[in-house]
Amino acid sequence: MEKRFETLVLHNVEKNKKPIKSKVTPIYQTSAFTFEDLDDLEGYYQGEGNYLYSRVGNPNTDELGQAVAALEGAPAGVAASSGLSAILAGVLAVVKSGDHIVAADDVYGGSFHLLKEELNELGIETSFVSFSDIQIVEQAIKPNTKLLFTESITNPLLRVEDLEAVVSLAKRHQLSVLIDNTFATPFHCTPYMLGADLVVHSATKYIGGHSDVTAGVVVGREDLIEKARAKVVNLGANVSPFEAWLTCRGLKTLALRIKSQSANARKLAEALQGNTNIAKVYYPFNEAEEGFGAMVSVELSKNVDVNQFFRSLSWVKIVPTLAGVETSVSHPLTTSHRALPPEANKALGITREVVRISVGIEHPEDIILAFEQAIEKSVIE
Repeated sequence: MEKRFETLVLHNVEKNKKPIKSKVTPIYQTSAFTFEDLDDLEGYYQGEGNYLYSRVGNPNTDELGQAVAALEGAPAGVAASSGLSAILAGVLAVVKSGDHIVAADDVYGGSFHLLKEELNELGIETSFVSFSDIQIVEQAIKPNTKLLFTESITNPLLRVEDLEAVVSLAKRHQLSVLIDNTFATPFHCTPYMLGADLVVHSATKYIGGHSDVTAGVVVGREDLIEKARAKVVNLGANVSPFEAWLTCRGLKTLALRIKSQSANARKLAEALQGNTNIAKVYYPFNEAEEGFGAMVSVELSKNVDVNQFFRSLSWVKIVPTLAGVETSVSHPLTTSHRALPPEANKALGITREVVRISVGIEHPEDIILAFEQAIEKSVIE
């Protein structure tokens, strides 16, 4: 059929149906997928086809979920629009209205707000307790408790969770375990292999690694991931194909990045331990000789002007997030943990003087010098 210009400009090229052996997964930047006829369309719903609509599934988003699942040793995974979306999908795969969650009191502020405020409005109650003492966690369990939630390395004070103890407690009480593994990454820790049912990542951070995407991933038991996938789809929490593609590209260099960043973090933490203007250094020194994670938090001494310290950091960027290849700093009290009540921050030790450092891949001596000079310029005479 001969086409007029207005039609030809849209339909002038037939799609190439031959398999193209691309080295890298192409970007399937499409909102929907096409079908030959109604039988072909019905085949999708009968499980014979792969894709229908990108909110429901897309090769790029599937690749991201599967890639992180493989690194965590989990059988399945699903990508979401952010780390918080992944947490929401994971939580709702386990609990419903009327259920109860026991969560660590030192989790990320966004997670705290989600559990305490948003899910509470849906009839899901959360008790926040110290996971430093497993007996306190056990005492918080109620007849309607369904889930234990904590982080493998906590944000921002870098407490390393005793995952074996948490999993053991959960098994005794027939509870599910959801672990946020964002700070440790699968390079340092694989909670699913230790018995956790679900593991989440803010893929915006180390999985993507370059501060250019917002994405999340939840991996774990196949039955729970199917439920989590349904939540991602039905709540519209899917990640875009291009964001997923970028995150997969970043993931390929995770080992190289985290090795360098963790080694640099350990060196920075060791250097700052000897600084008389640092009241306390938070870093899990004893977990591994080569360094355990790329985050360092410090509490500045009272004789340091905190705002002047931030002003004096020269090339180190001030941001509300973490994990890019460039070294950056944030102020937990006014950013990541702003949602916590003042008394909760005070109890945890998150004060105005606490600074969270995301260590990059620069030369370690340059990183150390930048912080030493900023501290020196900020001492109150």
